[in-house]
Amino acid sequence: MATTITERRLEIIRTYFLKVDEQAPSILDLFTADVQIFFPKFGVARGKAALGRFSRRIAREVAQFKHDIDGLLFTIGGDRIVVEGQELGVTPEGISWPDGVISQGRFCNVFEFQDFLISRLHIYVDPDFTNQDERRIDVYRGGEAS
Repeated sequence: MATTITERRLEIIRTYFLKVDEQAPSILDLFTADVQIFFPKFGVARGKAALGRFSRRIAREVAQFKHDIDGLLFTIGGDRIVVEGQELGVTPEGISWPDGVISQGRFCNVFEFQDFLISRLHIYVDPDFTNQDERRIDVYRGGEAS
């Protein structure tokens, strides 16, 4: 059982990742009503309704998530906790990722808290989970861009 505010918040973050993996609607209970979220290509939005919209949209791209919860790395600064980790998943078409070559399944999330609720969640990850952005892959991997 958590004995400090920070330990309790770390438990909440671990619960967040478990609920993402389970696709549990109760995940919304972890957030303030006016939560601010950010995800690449989705942008910045506020509120639980926006978080619900984001969840529905990402479900169109990812049928299954699995986060390495035991391997999460935490950097703590007051009400802000930065989390680095790895994830894997499967698209609705059955394509698994990461491939371990181009995609590594690495992410970084920044959580901010008001007491024991998440008030801000910024997710930093390449949303090209299955390496379909061939032009940029070519540029960054050293190929010739068209």
